[in-house]
Amino acid sequence: MAGRVEGKVAFITGAARGQGRSHAIRLAQEGADIIAIDVLEEIPGAPYGPATEEDLAETVRQVEALDRRIVAKKADVRDYDGLKAAVDEGVAELGRLDIVAANAGISTAMAPAEQLSEELWVDMVDVNLNGVWRTCKAAIPHLKASGGGSIILTSSDAGLFAFPNIAHYVSAKHGVVGLMRTLALELAPHMIRVNSVHPTVVDTPMVNNDATYRLFRPDLENPTVDDFKEAAAGINALPIPWVEPVDISNAVLWLASDEARYVTGVPLPVDAGAAVK
Repeated sequence: MAGRVEGKVAFITGAARGQGRSHAIRLAQEGADIIAIDVLEEIPGAPYGPATEEDLAETVRQVEALDRRIVAKKADVRDYDGLKAAVDEGVAELGRLDIVAANAGISTAMAPAEQLSEELWVDMVDVNLNGVWRTCKAAIPHLKASGGGSIILTSSDAGLFAFPNIAHYVSAKHGVVGLMRTLALELAPHMIRVNSVHPTVVDTPMVNNDATYRLFRPDLENPTVDDFKEAAAGINALPIPWVEPVDISNAVLWLASDEARYVTGVPLPVDAGAAVK
């Protein structure tokens, strides 16, 4: 059914590439206009390069090719004032806000919890948990003004169960679930629904890098993507190594649409059966 979010406006963080760009395109395909932000700067400790201005421009190009409007800004979920200014400007131009996809997140160096530096821990939590809260805080007044809406928080299977050597990531992603459930209760009287999505491994630059390969294959000195695929497939019940960004975007679209109009407070795995395995 086409046009499932026709006439709505969606605010997406981390929209320059990966899952965020995919969410922007998928929602635009179904009729939404987009407010897109990304930090476009290197995150200390991240084992992959940052999204660029060219990446964000490509998101703009693909959304506009669908004949939808988009307001794209450089903004950091660690900076509430800058984040709020970007949301406010987008709403002023596009007229309203109905959907929030708090997608921005990072991965950083991996080690046993006792070996993680304080800087790595603080940076991880500040982006992957505090940044989600800031996103919601900046957006909620606009959703209330629109008479309701849908907030979708990106967590992870690591928000549902534990993995060794990424205590900072697991802790932040578990925190997102607690935030989601609390916001679902607080915002229900305003007809604002709040849910979280929990991907398994997703084929994006955040995952497909040498640091992740080494995490999954510590038995090899220089593991390759093929070595990683073999190990990653062992996480999932379905015989696949990872899902694609659009698989998460389809879940975001459903949660944003009226098809899920009474769904709130739900942690939704999109994980090829990893959680049940």
